[in-house]
Amino acid sequence: MGSLGAYTPSFRVLDDTRPDDTTLPAFMVSTTRGFLPRMDPIVSLPSEFDPLETILQRMPVKTAKNEAGLLAAGNLGDVVHEELPNLAWAVDKYKANLPLMNALYRDYSFLASAYLLEPCHQRFVNGQSYGLGRKILPSNVAQPIAQCAEICGFKPFMEYAGSYALFNYRLEEPDAGVEYSNLRLIRAFENGLDPASSEAGFVLVHIDMVKHSGPLVDGTMRCFKAVPSGDYGPEADEARSAFNSGLVSILEAMKCINGVMETMWSKSRPMEYTSFRTFIFGITSQSMFPDGVVYEGLYDNQPQDFRGESGANDSMIPLMDNFLQVPMPDTPLTEILRDFREYRPSNHKAFLHFARDESLRLGVKDYALGTKGQEDTELLRESRNLWLEILNQVRDFRWRHWCFAREYILKRTSHPTATGGSPIVTWLPNQLVAVLGEMARVYEIGGEGLGQRAADIMEAATRQKQTLSKEVDKYCAERGVDR
Repeated sequence: MGSLGAYTPSFRVLDDTRPDDTTLPAFMVSTTRGFLPRMDPIVSLPSEFDPLETILQRMPVKTAKNEAGLLAAGNLGDVVHEELPNLAWAVDKYKANLPLMNALYRDYSFLASAYLLEPCHQRFVNGQSYGLGRKILPSNVAQPIAQCAEICGFKPFMEYAGSYALFNYRLEEPDAGVEYSNLRLIRAFENGLDPASSEAGFVLVHIDMVKHSGPLVDGTMRCFKAVPSGDYGPEADEARSAFNSGLVSILEAMKCINGVMETMWSKSRPMEYTSFRTFIFGITSQSMFPDGVVYEGLYDNQPQDFRGESGANDSMIPLMDNFLQVPMPDTPLTEILRDFREYRPSNHKAFLHFARDESLRLGVKDYALGTKGQEDTELLRESRNLWLEILNQVRDFRWRHWCFAREYILKRTSHPTATGGSPIVTWLPNQLVAVLGEMARVYEIGGEGLGQRAADIMEAATRQKQTLSKEVDKYCAERGVDR
């Protein structure tokens, strides 16, 4: 037999997430919680951080008390200078508690982004262009966020998983679990502390999507375990059945994720997105920070630049890209994709590297598609169909992401870059076209033997590729962008 029943992976995926263990990072990949933190995020900070907590509660445009907050009048900058002590000493006191470090990283990153982008928000709400953000992050914010980021393995700027989204929820009723109606934000910029607001919906839908990533991880690991090594031997059917079972787990998880993603339209209204989007821009490739940002007292006071928060930093679709061995074009846009990979929890990055290398080492795609001379059996045809179905779910995800960009951003602002610093018109299509191309290659291998369902998938994919090309041409022409 091959690896079935004897497979020992080089990466440790958790089954028991050990939620009470403060010595482990908050983010570790598991078969139960997937890419969510291994425990529900810490909400309350130690008393030493009361000055920080007080400012964060007063900060949103609309506070939890439904009052105008510091960002409503543009008063946050003055308050940070006048009221916030440098609590680096307190960060050092608790540095052995890694989940707490993650909570502090979240909170300081919210404050840092709000401080730097507050002038841009004020201009935007007055109908002006964003203009320039603040050029210096003061030491009472810069030093603590840098400390927390280094301990947790993040960049010293807001990230999707460790800060804005996946470590930014609390449960209204602890016993009710991670259900959408039970989720509330811990921190917000605009009106996100109201669970019915568009800012809350934008973040909480992402959490609700990632809730389904456990079976995605589990299915991936089961497929790795099932792929035979060398001679397929007499247990070939057993291995193939186990492999297909893993693919089914992946497929069903992707369907759930895409189903939740579709709810974004109603949970976070397109016409309201730009009102809080200002605060999640980064420094890299943004007109607001043409010379970077100086972290006062750090990095020899040389300007720094970091990418902003982006759902593109999530780990689910990159896992599928690596597992499925989707080839990306050799373009500058793909280089941005590679750069985005650095803006994830360290354990997530390590797992994605493992999944890429393991899929190649085991020859997962060759096995799934039967390109190494395997006998053309019903089980192999099932593998090919499941592989195409999973690619189709990745396509569906990326198409919907493009539709979000079109309806939430392209139709409402002329700003040329997304929050993460990627070109808003051309970057998402770069990856979507790659998946559509891979689907065509897989279908060519399987041919008519894949059946009518596969033929229907490919017909729809072909139409979508044509539609995408027309839409990209349209927006490039309107904005004077070189495709």
